Amino acid sequence: MHLRNVAPDDVDPYVRMRCDPLMMTDLGGPLPRERMPDKVRRDVRDAAAGIAWIKMIVPDPDAPGVVAGSVTIWSHDTDDGPMSEIGWMVLPEFQGRGLGRLAARTLLEQARDEDRWGDVHAFWATSNVASNGICRSLGFRFVAEQDVTFADRVLRSNHWLITPHTDLRPAHPAPRNSR
Repeated sequence: MHLRNVAPDDVDPYVRMRCDPLMMTDLGGPLPRERMPDKVRRDVRDAAAGIAWIKMIVPDPDAPGVVAGSVTIWSHDTDDGPMSEIGWMVLPEFQGRGLGRLAARTLLEQARDEDRWGDVHAFWATSNVASNGICRSLGFRFVAEQDVTFADRVLRSNHWLITPHTDLRPAHPAPRNSR
């Protein structure tokens, strides 16, 4: 697996991720297709400026045109001050292969290694079993169940928190001594 910055020609993967009813089930339904070219342009600009890490998941580096989804870390203002947040999406035909977990881990390792973003939050719909499971497996701490606004929609979500320097679990646990 390889992560690369979002590019101007990533409109089709954005449409497939954000405008598909199945992909957007836990996010209140599909977003309008006509908004995706502008969303890609803004994301390309923000990624190039380093304002956000917006990465496309490329499952096979030998096939760079095949995109399995995306993973992003960004910061936004809240009533309590700035908050770093991570999110990921994996297209249906690539789900169940561990790509979401690996992509999230890779970006969190980069955040840790570059000492960037501080504590990282994640908000997943309470019904999103896969993404909530990824949070648990990576070492996120459950904070609370709460309502979150996404695309002008209020969603019931699990709030997760990780400090990459101290909480990120090892990629491959050391083998147990089998005496």
